[in-house]
Amino acid sequence: MLEDWDKEFIERAFLQAKKSYDEGGLPIGSVLARGSELIAEGHNQRVQKGDPIAHGEMDCLRKAGRQKSYRDLTLYTSLSPCMMCSGTIVQFKIPRVVINDTENFGGNEAFLKSRGVAVIDVAHPASLDLMARFIREKPDLWNEDIME
Repeated sequence: MLEDWDKEFIERAFLQAKKSYDEGGLPIGSVLARGSELIAEGHNQRVQKGDPIAHGEMDCLRKAGRQKSYRDLTLYTSLSPCMMCSGTIVQFKIPRVVINDTENFGGNEAFLKSRGVAVIDVAHPASLDLMARFIREKPDLWNEDIME
């Protein structure tokens, strides 16, 4: 079940993805929240910073800084998390992940669920469209990102 604030954070994750796209980067955004409280938001900056680990989720978590516990947080992401980001979610014991797009990239949802993470796939139309557009426009950059 989605709360009203979930819908706001889903949209904010998309807007972070759009920001990265507008900067010439990969359109992936993320938000970290404690209930209705925004903790941090970030976006993929692999291209912008030349940093292979600057994924949207990682940028968001860096901006959140140290947390005494992650067990009451939700991570929102515009695209299904890669294995590196999924591992971080499990390592930090983030209990809930809301994903805007599992169609253009997916595969780690089962891993997260197997580790007790509640995974919610919202199939956010704007996120689906933006990532599909990016993949059509920049297939080489996309393949670099997913290591194809």
